[in-house]
This record gives sequence, structure tokens and C-alpha cells, in this order.
Amino acid sequence: MRWKLLRRRLSVSAPRVIVRSHLPWPLRWAVVALTLGFSAALALWAFEFGKEIAGLDRSSRQELAQLRIQVTGLRAENERARAVADSADSLVKAEKAAQEQLAQQVRQLEADKLALQADLGFFEGLMPLSGDGLQLRGLQADIRTPGQLRYQLLLMQAGRASADFKGRYELVLGGLLEGRAWTATHAGDRPLQFRQYVRLEGSIDLPPGAVLKTVQARVYDPKGSLRADQIARL
Repeated sequence: MRWKLLRRRLSVSAPRVIVRSHLPWPLRWAVVALTLGFSAALALWAFEFGKEIAGLDRSSRQELAQLRIQVTGLRAENERARAVADSADSLVKAEKAAQEQLAQQVRQLEADKLALQADLGFFEGLMPLSGDGLQLRGLQADIRTPGQLRYQLLLMQAGRASADFKGRYELVLGGLLEGRAWTATHAGDRPLQFRQYVRLEGSIDLPPGAVLKTVQARVYDPKGSLRADQIARL
């Protein structure tokens, strides 16, 4: 029996045997990766070489250089425009400051003018009086702000007054209100008591829509008798 088995193995009818070399899996993967990498590098080189042959890479570089030049020019123009805008803004601010300064000077001049007019009226009232007794001088009235009347007047006693004058004063306003004749009387804000002279001034609020035409100042003694009056027309 053993002899038959041995003869079968040594004869032509014996089973075939295949001899294979065994490589570890890591080495196989390394070989595959190297092959793929070499193929990719070869394909990239072929692509770049094709671009150079076709002239695509050269034109792209030229376009890139032109775009860089255009960007540089645009930046320079932007800087110039910004500088011009900054200069214009500075000029506008300077002009605005100058206008505000001029407006302030005009307001100051108007205030000085009104003060000089008031002083002129006051000193005109100090001129020598004709006659004796109480006299009302230098009545001035104007509307400096809408809806408000400003007034001032000077009261003097001519001659050598031996006693103080005591009494009161009032202002009578005349004009138009809503197209009709209108008058209003405002009593003085304090009683009168002086010997030589006294300067009076104050303000009166006007009703909305009133058109003031005249202002009359009246001075009364303690008995209610009219001692002096004067009318100012606006």
C-alpha cells in the first residue's frame, strides 16, 4: 500500500505543485503607492509641459502682470481721490467755521448797536430840561424776539426837587389782533420812588398774532393824577 502511494506521487499522474513567493501586505501597499505616485507625477509633468507648448502658461502670466499693474493704478487713483476728498472736507469745515464766526460777530454787533441806542436815549434824556416838574424822557420800545416787547424809559424831575417823587407807571399797547383794533394796559413791575431821575426797563409778552403799532408810557402820582406821558411808534 505504501509503495502504491509513493509511486503515484512520483509518477506523471501526481498532483501539480505551484510555488509562489510570499510578500508581506505592507510591502505590497508601499509598492502600489510608489507606482501611483510616479504615475501622478508623470501626468502632472505632461500637463505642465502641454501648457508650455500651447502657450497657456505664458498668457496667464502676462494677464496676471497686467492685472497687477491695473490694481496698482487703481490704488494710486483711490489715494489721489481720497486726498482730494480730505482737502475738500477740510475746506468745507474751515468755511463753515468762518461763517459761524461771522454770524457770531454780526450778532455781537447787533447787540452793541442796541446797547448804543439805549445809551444814546439815556444820555439824550440827561440833557437840560425845559420847565419844571416831572418829565418822561427817552421812551424806547422794540421787539427783539417774536412775541416779546422790550422797553425802557427815563423819568426826571426838573429843577431842584426837594422831595422824592412817589407814584406808579403803566404802558398802554395799541395795534391789531386778528385784523381788529387791539389795546392792552400793563402796569409797571414796581412802584416809583426817586428824587432826580430813574431809568426803567423791562419786557412784556404779546399775545400770538398781535401786531404792535404804538406804546404809550403814563406816570401817575399817588392820587392817581396823570403827571407825564409819552408815545413811541413802532
